Amino acid sequence: MDARLDYYGSTVAAKFAKYINSAGRAVSESTLPPATQELVKIRASQINGCAMCTDMHTKDALHAGETQTRLNLVAVWREATVFTEAERAALELTEQGTRIADAAGGVSDEVWANAAKHYDDEQLAALVSLIAVINAYNRMNVITQQPAGAYQPGRWT
Repeated sequence: MDARLDYYGSTVAAKFAKYINSAGRAVSESTLPPATQELVKIRASQINGCAMCTDMHTKDALHAGETQTRLNLVAVWREATVFTEAERAALELTEQGTRIADAAGGVSDEVWANAAKHYDDEQLAALVSLIAVINAYNRMNVITQQPAGAYQPGRWT
């Protein structure tokens, strides 16, 4: 499969990618745990069917020391025993934040309150921002049919 668009071959797309990368950097430099950040990116990418981001973030997580078992179980995190309560809260917020159109009320108060039990305001801001950024990346990649499989860990860091 060939991509429909080369982001860096387009002035507008390259400029947009630069700005969205800057937004993502604010999250990566936050106190939100790096493992949680990768789990969120993986889960949103799975939901959105973004092969490129799923490929990238599972490889980056593995390279950073995440276990293969946890990566294998992200899609079924509710039934898995390998995630902390804080990670579960982040994954639930990610799912509801990603599937906003599927629920009339968006993110429920219960899900928000559960996340707030585990993360302070700065971490919640990072978590919400991360969910927004990864969903934007997923949409860009799915729309333009960016291929997956060739990503090498650390390529974009």
